[in-house]
Amino acid sequence: MNVVLQSENGVLGLGPFPRKAEVDADLINAGKETVTVVPGASFFGSDDSFAMIRGGHIDLTILGAMQVSQFGDLANWMIPGKMVKGMGGAMDLVSSPGTKVVITMEHNAKGGAHKIMSSCSLPLTGQKCVD
Repeated sequence: MNVVLQSENGVLGLGPFPRKAEVDADLINAGKETVTVVPGASFFGSDDSFAMIRGGHIDLTILGAMQVSQFGDLANWMIPGKMVKGMGGAMDLVSSPGTKVVITMEHNAKGGAHKIMSSCSLPLTGQKCVD
C-alpha cells in the first residue's frame, strides 16, 4: 500500500516534520506547522485541494477531535465562548463521499472530562461520519 499525505492548503506528498536544520518557514500544512515533502510532491491552490476533497478523491481522512459520540458524530471545530480562527476544512473532509474518517485523540480532555460520549455537547462538525 502506498499512502500519500495531502494538506488541504494545497500540498500533495507531505513528508515527516522537519528537523531543526530542515525548517522552511514557507512550507506549512493547513495547521500552520512547518513540514517537509517527499520526492514527487506537488503544490496547488486550495481550490484544487477542495475539489479533490469534495469530489470524493480522498480515501482516508485522519482528524483530531474534541468529542465523538457513540453514533460516530464528530465535534472538532469550536468550543462555544472561545475564539475561533475558522472552521477549516474538516466539515468538507467528513462529508466527502466515500472517505473513511478516523479520529486520533486522547480519550479525556485536560480536565479529565470524557471525549467519547453518548452524544456530543459541542457543535458538530459532522453527523454519523466517524468510522
